[in-house]
Amino acid sequence: MRISAKKLQDYPLYLRPFFWNQNRKYGMVLKPALLWARIPRLFTTVALLFGALDSRKSAITPSLRSMITVRVSQINWCEFCVDVNSYMYAKRAGEESKLEALSEWRESPLFDEHEKVVLEYVDAITFSDRQVTDAEMEELRKYYDEDGIVELTGLIAFQNMSSKFNSALDVPSQGFCRISSKKT
Repeated sequence: MRISAKKLQDYPLYLRPFFWNQNRKYGMVLKPALLWARIPRLFTTVALLFGALDSRKSAITPSLRSMITVRVSQINWCEFCVDVNSYMYAKRAGEESKLEALSEWRESPLFDEHEKVVLEYVDAITFSDRQVTDAEMEELRKYYDEDGIVELTGLIAFQNMSSKFNSALDVPSQGFCRISSKKT
C-alpha cells in the first residue's frame, strides 16, 4: 500500500467497534477501513453511506448490488474491491459463474435482460469516455422507479469513489475470492 495503516490501538476508541465488526464478518479488519480511519470523520461518513446503500430495504437485490460493485471495481482496477465484492457476491448469490463472465457480460448468455440493463448503466457511469443516454435511462425505468434509479446511481457512484480510493493507494487483495480483476 502507498499509505501505511496505523496500529489498531492508535485509532480512536469510538472506531474500534467498526473494526471489531469487520473482524467478525470477514475474519480480519479491512485495509481500506484502516486507511479511511486515519481521518476518523471521513471514515465515519463513508461507513454510514455504505450502510445506507447496503440496506435490506433496497430496491436492488443483494446479489445484484454485489455484482455492480464487482463490475465497477474491475473497470477501476481495484484488486481489493474485486476481491471483497466477489466474495460477497458468491456468498449472496451462491455461485461464481457470472463473476467469471462479468468482464464479457454483453456476450455472455448468463446474464438476464435486467442485469444487462443495469450493467450497461454501470459502464456508462464508470467509464470516463461515456455518458448515460436517455435510451439507457428508459431501459432502467422498466425495472426501477425514480427512487430506485437514485439508489442505483448512488451505489455506482459510491463504488467508483471507493474503488478509485483503493486503487490510487494500491490496496491489495486480502484473499477473499479467486476471481480476477480483468478490466474490460
